[in-house]
Amino acid sequence: MHNPISRRAVLKASGVAIALPLLEGMNPAFGREQVAPPKRMVLICNALGLHSASLFPKLPLSRLPSSKLPGSSSANSNLPPTRSLGQEYESTEYLDLLKDHRNDFTLFSGLSHPDQNGKEPHDTEMTWLSAARNPGLGGFRNSISIDQYAASQLGPVTRFPSIALSSNTQESQSYTSNGVMLPAENRPSTVFAKLFLDGSARDRRRSRELLADGRSILDAVAEQTESLKTQTSSRDRHQLDEYFAAIRLAEAELAENEAWLDRPKPRVDEKAPQDVADPADLIGRVRSLFNLIPLILQTDSSRIITVMIQDHLAVPQIQGVTAEYHNLTHHGQDPRKIKQLKMIETEILKRFDDFLTRLAQPREAGGRLLDQTSVLFGSNLGNANAHDPSNLPIILAGGGYDHGRYLAYDSSNNPPLCNLFVSMLNRLGIETDSFATSTGKLIW
Repeated sequence: MHNPISRRAVLKASGVAIALPLLEGMNPAFGREQVAPPKRMVLICNALGLHSASLFPKLPLSRLPSSKLPGSSSANSNLPPTRSLGQEYESTEYLDLLKDHRNDFTLFSGLSHPDQNGKEPHDTEMTWLSAARNPGLGGFRNSISIDQYAASQLGPVTRFPSIALSSNTQESQSYTSNGVMLPAENRPSTVFAKLFLDGSARDRRRSRELLADGRSILDAVAEQTESLKTQTSSRDRHQLDEYFAAIRLAEAELAENEAWLDRPKPRVDEKAPQDVADPADLIGRVRSLFNLIPLILQTDSSRIITVMIQDHLAVPQIQGVTAEYHNLTHHGQDPRKIKQLKMIETEILKRFDDFLTRLAQPREAGGRLLDQTSVLFGSNLGNANAHDPSNLPIILAGGGYDHGRYLAYDSSNNPPLCNLFVSMLNRLGIETDSFATSTGKLIW
């Protein structure tokens, strides 16, 4: 006789509690259908771009009839036609590094965010996930990033609604609806401890005190601001109502955080990672972050993860590389600089390939994490040499899509990258027909 296992089943012995990952036997109490693994999303940005000549296949001169191309349905008739479509595209130097996963990803070219010429050349790092226009210019205020929008729609279904990771500083690409950046974690040991190590009773008590302090501060602010309503105009009252809504949201998040203090953290068989102290070891830092993500997903600690691979202002510890990463992106077509730049990007793509390999291993209910996880890998720069934010390099892996294709959109009239974001949100179970600058949904 088959006895279903609760999704929240916990093993308890001698004061130790172990939360179980999703197993085949975790069926609903009523009915025979299997529990569907949750949908997830991982967004990875290599902030200094990718050398396009080594990534994108060469395109044929002829065009296919637009009626046979993705984006040609009535819901997407505003999208420019794709110039090349198919599973028979020729591989490239960079794509050869991912050849074992060719049928697990789709390569896009000709996508971008509109109006991304900011104050500083690299201001587009702020808006890769939000698509806010004119980053850094006077009066600029960032908008909510896709990861935070997704986390807000899913609600507190996991201990951490979202996790932002960075290879260097605490700078992230995650922004709240108020345009506030959420700091990233750049120390894998700290992330591991938060996810999988139970704190002492004293630590939990201190956490409760901090949460209680947060609520009392919010209450005080609300009381003081409420008294202003009788003295303000209707426009100001509308602004106050928005402010109160933000306070209520913060209170709900605080209450949910407190509830998670009483729930056991999952246990994993892997040892806590060692932080890579040397900023020059860019590849070691990227590897450590990528190794964490399958653990986060398998234990359902979070379903929304972002990773930012940054400039470390150091010469990467890669044989044959003698200049700083950022300096090499401004190669001016110097073949010696391009050769070194490709060495760095090759190592990053190798780590991405390793990451996909880990996600492609059966880990839940007999399936692969990759099948339920949409993984976006790309950059905010299409041509880092010229700080050009158009024609972005975009790879979408996993998520249950029909992969194995190269889709090249119009390089002179890019569809919004947010059209792809809408498709990803829908695949996550979030019903929306728009996000930021989208004009439709990308379908292929």
